[in-house]
Amino acid sequence: MDRSNETAPLSGFILLGLSAHPKLEKTFFVLILLMYLVILLGNGVLILVSILDSHLHTPMYFFLGNLSFLDICYTTSSVPLILDSFLTPRKTISFSGCAVQMFLSFAMGATECVLLSMMAFDRYVAICNPLRYPVVMNKAAYVPMAASSWAGGITNSVVQTSLAMRLPFCGDNVINHFTCEILAVLKLACADISINVISMVVANMIFLAVPVLFIFVSYVFILVTILRIPSAEGRKKAFSTCSAHLTVVLVFYGTILFMYGKPKSKDPLGADKQDLADKLISLFYGVVTPMLNPIIYSLRNKDVRAAVRNLVGQKHLTE
Repeated sequence: MDRSNETAPLSGFILLGLSAHPKLEKTFFVLILLMYLVILLGNGVLILVSILDSHLHTPMYFFLGNLSFLDICYTTSSVPLILDSFLTPRKTISFSGCAVQMFLSFAMGATECVLLSMMAFDRYVAICNPLRYPVVMNKAAYVPMAASSWAGGITNSVVQTSLAMRLPFCGDNVINHFTCEILAVLKLACADISINVISMVVANMIFLAVPVLFIFVSYVFILVTILRIPSAEGRKKAFSTCSAHLTVVLVFYGTILFMYGKPKSKDPLGADKQDLADKLISLFYGVVTPMLNPIIYSLRNKDVRAAVRNLVGQKHLTE
């Protein structure tokens, strides 16, 4: 790598990815490509049935359609770049391309955190106040709720991305990641990043901690209400209406906790292995959760399964 001019501004970055493990690249190319196709198909079908099937024109499925669209956008912002890096020896990305990729992934991640909390509130009202559900969760309420999730996520992403990309990068231009992950990019800055760190801490409190607390409190009330139902069949039916969302929440936040909560290795040899493990965990986090969401909702929701069957049946009839 050319280090002759340490003060020259960078025009682009090199994404390290799995460059040190070329044999793994071909294997992961096939695996990630297949998972990406499943994401597009599964979430695309969920969006389609939530639009075409009148029985699914409810707040819960409106939020689910937004979640599916968000998952497609999130993976599309990074997976094609990752797949391309597996095939090309020179894994470069322009400065502007890095900014766009960072903005999209940040926006989708923050939006999903808020959207999952909105879905938790929907389940809380449906189970704890079923008689008031049509009044509380009317179209004038749930559409702005979804819109505010997107607006909040996009606003946060504009702030974080603009703060990151305004920094001077004047040395090593190698990002030790598959994509322009913000923490990996900030390590390359040759200026004080304290403002970036503070803004990210505040953003994590707003878009991560607050939604988690909101979801937790919602499910405490939901659990208390379910346990008060006298019949076992009634309890089972009530729990089934929120089990898919709860599973998605556990997968989403459980993976985040596993990624960022595990201790770092101090052994140099162990650090190299952990670096590879961290990259692979981050890679699969970006595709596994969006892939599992439609599978979870299809397996655990009879309305979605029925809508998919109807859609497939109508297609066969038209043929």
